[in-house]
Amino acid sequence: MPGQDECVRAHVFVSGRVQGVYFREYTRREAQKVGVTGWVRNLWDGRVEAVFEGPRHAVEHMVRWCHRGSPRARVDRVEVRYEPCTGEFDRFRVIW
Repeated sequence: MPGQDECVRAHVFVSGRVQGVYFREYTRREAQKVGVTGWVRNLWDGRVEAVFEGPRHAVEHMVRWCHRGSPRARVDRVEVRYEPCTGEFDRFRVIW
């Protein structure tokens, strides 16, 4: 069974009231706090998309966090796709 330190990658799509409520900035802060790299951005259809990469426990924390989101967000749905870890990121950032 893979360990908690194994690098994993989650590609996440969050639906609901997730734009205009500082969702991306709160996501960046939380990701940096738990040591996850990747990015977050708004999509044209009102969803937020994010890629989290790092130790399994930290990535799973971020996926759980997305179900709550920022204080003013209302999360209706979270879609998660697990993908191979690439190690391509050196930090977590907001894509504008």
